[in-house]
Amino acid sequence: MAKAIMIQGAGSNVGKSMLVAGLARAFANRGLSVAPFKPQNMSNNAAVTPEGGEIGRAQALQAMAARRQPHTDMNPVLLKPESDTGAQIILQGRRFATLRAQGYADKKPQLLTPALESFHRLCANADLVLIEGAGSPAEINLREGDIANMGFAEAANLPVILIGDIDRGGVIAQIVGTQAVLSAADAARIKAFAINKFRGDPSLFDAGMTAIEQRTGWPSLGVLPWFNDAWRLPAEDVLDLRSSQGGGFKIAVPRLGRIANFDDLDPLSSEPGISLVFIEPGQPLPGDADLVLLPGSKSTIADLAHFRAQGWDIDLRAHIRRGGHVLGLCGGYQMLGRELADPDGIEGAPGVVAGLGHLDVTTVMKPEKRLSMTSATYTATGDPVAGYEIHLGETTGPDCARAWLHLDDRPEGAASASGRVRGTYLHGLFASDGFRAAFLQELGVKSGLKYDSSVEDALQSLADHVETHLDLDRILELAATPRA
Repeated sequence: MAKAIMIQGAGSNVGKSMLVAGLARAFANRGLSVAPFKPQNMSNNAAVTPEGGEIGRAQALQAMAARRQPHTDMNPVLLKPESDTGAQIILQGRRFATLRAQGYADKKPQLLTPALESFHRLCANADLVLIEGAGSPAEINLREGDIANMGFAEAANLPVILIGDIDRGGVIAQIVGTQAVLSAADAARIKAFAINKFRGDPSLFDAGMTAIEQRTGWPSLGVLPWFNDAWRLPAEDVLDLRSSQGGGFKIAVPRLGRIANFDDLDPLSSEPGISLVFIEPGQPLPGDADLVLLPGSKSTIADLAHFRAQGWDIDLRAHIRRGGHVLGLCGGYQMLGRELADPDGIEGAPGVVAGLGHLDVTTVMKPEKRLSMTSATYTATGDPVAGYEIHLGETTGPDCARAWLHLDDRPEGAASASGRVRGTYLHGLFASDGFRAAFLQELGVKSGLKYDSSVEDALQSLADHVETHLDLDRILELAATPRA
């Protein structure tokens, strides 16, 4: 029977996802069969699994770190925000419902059972299951019905390690304050703590570690210094998206309100010849951009309105007049067409809205979501492309006759008569080194990057990093057999 341990954070974005990835690779290097698990995640950056379901991108990376295929059991509940107050609920890889915040709070108790079912299926085929919490257990206002942190730990009878983030300051208060607000039973589940993202000499925090130990009674697992290669790993959260300053070729990416599946951007931001710049709301699209890339969106019609509200539609027309290139991916592809029809009101009120008009295509939203891992060929060169599809809607029109990708069973994508405006539903395509090099060569950029090898090297460096600075033997000792 597998043993398991849960990693919770003293706050959001303390580095739990990356730490679990590092631990997964480190323990896999020791010969253990490791599986990652996150009972509840909130992200529009989803991955498609081989069986055709959705999980959070972070769990897919953690599966790669553990040298396993990703599976929907690794993230049974995925919340995909569609507005400030509502989200689509993905349950064990499939759409379950679209709910407002209060509606989800009412449904949470029903989701614990399938989350536990997924967890125990993983346990049946692993030596060690590493569970990642969400947010922080200190959010005690969310404790009733919780399935993300202590509620799940209680249901499965799991030991917990608490992680603090020293980079944002106040880490002693983070750890000690978490214990202060937890119930005695929840606090007793925490067996140890660790500090993440330390810059400089960790010994300078020795007195701080002693203070935390004395005030909480929890032993320390160590101080993890800042991991300098973190930028080489795919971004998990929209908050992690940062501009990258590389070579002279500039790619401008408007930051949409519901940007989704932005792992498309990771290989491009890793290219040394490219500067990838996120354009924040209120800022114009830069006049010196070589390529404007419209990313995926969880709410295409709402993000199209957001795009226009910033004046980006005017900037994009000027960019095209100057001879600039445009690429739309999934939702961005839909926006580039003549119109978007939503007859069933999937994204809001039923109706038809005008698109940006740079591709002669139209999109009709349909309730069936296409979810598949997909292989394709770049028609210009014959280079193979691997990616995935995750979208609602069907796009047709004259510019589809200039499809620039070919899937196993059909042409894919569309291009303008000039070839300078293109769109596709295929996500993840830039991770294919040959295609990326060919695509960029057409734009005058030379690429020698081996992207997957770069990610693999970063995971191995991360494993070495946690092996060096944290007490992994003690973590294994703390791991326990979960309640059946």
